[in-house]
Amino acid sequence: MKHDRFIVPPNQKIQLEQDYDPAYKDDFFNKTEAKDRLQECIERLAKYQDVLYAQNTYALLIIFQALDAAGKDSTIKYVMSGVNPQGCQVFSFKTPSHEELDHDYMWRYLKALPERGRIGIFNRSYYEEVLVVRVHPEILARQQLPTKTKDKNIWKRRYEHINNFENYLVENGIIILKFFLNVSKKEQKKRFLDRINRPEKNWKFSTKDVEERQFWSDYMKAYEDLFNHTSTTAAPWYIIPADKKWFTRLVVANIICDRLKSLSLTYPTVSQEHKEHLISAKQVLENE
Repeated sequence: MKHDRFIVPPNQKIQLEQDYDPAYKDDFFNKTEAKDRLQECIERLAKYQDVLYAQNTYALLIIFQALDAAGKDSTIKYVMSGVNPQGCQVFSFKTPSHEELDHDYMWRYLKALPERGRIGIFNRSYYEEVLVVRVHPEILARQQLPTKTKDKNIWKRRYEHINNFENYLVENGIIILKFFLNVSKKEQKKRFLDRINRPEKNWKFSTKDVEERQFWSDYMKAYEDLFNHTSTTAAPWYIIPADKKWFTRLVVANIICDRLKSLSLTYPTVSQEHKEHLISAKQVLENE
């Protein structure tokens, strides 16, 4: 599967609603075939993770951004279903606490970065600081910033902060994959109604979800500006069609597997002395 159609080309301007179709699906796959391919990817990912953990050189940070009901939780659940929990960490970032507001806006994300050998998943991320904070200026007002920094250039500066931060991470062996699950407004409505009509899904619905839906156009503009400023060679954005969850999961899994494959991961080699110790240990065990 080619990933070019999903990537936001660095240094190029895109128009989100014109260039990326939320309902797109590759004609080479149907739902049944996609499930089989997904299972293959899950098995590949488990093997790559094992070597990643053993080699202990790289870390993988996977960022998921989306509007409500785009399928972030279920994508994480299915795609990562085969990995060893010891080598994977998932963080969901809610409203900042008083302690977090007393620090710079990146502080709480820095604390959650994956260690070498591990996969870290951000279910929403520091990109919220140029999305929801931009759409809702009252949130910015609560961030205890010097007055002079709250000018019209604050978003441009934050893009620069983020790009510099991600370049730093990549240069230090933390690979970054950024996924925007692109759900249509029509499909979001359908999924909201499903959550309301099915008692077992009521817990997933909040009236705030409908309130945020009223800011759809503002979010689309904020996302488009974000993509045009933070899709870089070091850490490009992938805009994944999200109206068909089975296709979303397959694309995300493929991209993750291909990125890990590109690292040419290998198990650590042991010294001759270590090999001799292994032979001795084997003899002791066999002679018990």
